[in-house]
Amino acid sequence: MSIDATVSRVFHQPRVIRFSDCDPAGMVFFPQYFVMLNALVEDWFTLGLGVNYAHLLGQRRIGLPTVALQSEFRAPCRMGDAVEFRLQLERMGGRSLTLRVDCLHGAICCVEIRQVLVTTSLAHDGAIDIPHDVREGIARWQSFTGDSK
Repeated sequence: MSIDATVSRVFHQPRVIRFSDCDPAGMVFFPQYFVMLNALVEDWFTLGLGVNYAHLLGQRRIGLPTVALQSEFRAPCRMGDAVEFRLQLERMGGRSLTLRVDCLHGAICCVEIRQVLVTTSLAHDGAIDIPHDVREGIARWQSFTGDSK
């Protein structure tokens, strides 16, 4: 089953750019955006979907590796900048999720990322169907009408 989520809720997460995020030029060193992306996905699962990410990987042994990643760096972010990450679900397939993530500094979109995650069994490293509780969490999150986090 595949669902295209053309109108998707947005999971918002504010973040301050830290010294440790930056290169000697004072701008975010681009791989750090991917570290921030992973933290955002973990928080989306735990806080947004109600599925504990650490438990999913640890006790349940269900992995969420990235199998495709596209990024466009439009403007630099610097130490001390208050940014907001916005995550949207673009597509949910039987075994994969396609996410759209934007990093905004004020009204400026500094980074756009598209990420495809696949659910896998850490026991045999093969793709598995998206777990039922993750699907239910996504359904609840998509239908929630309160704050967007």
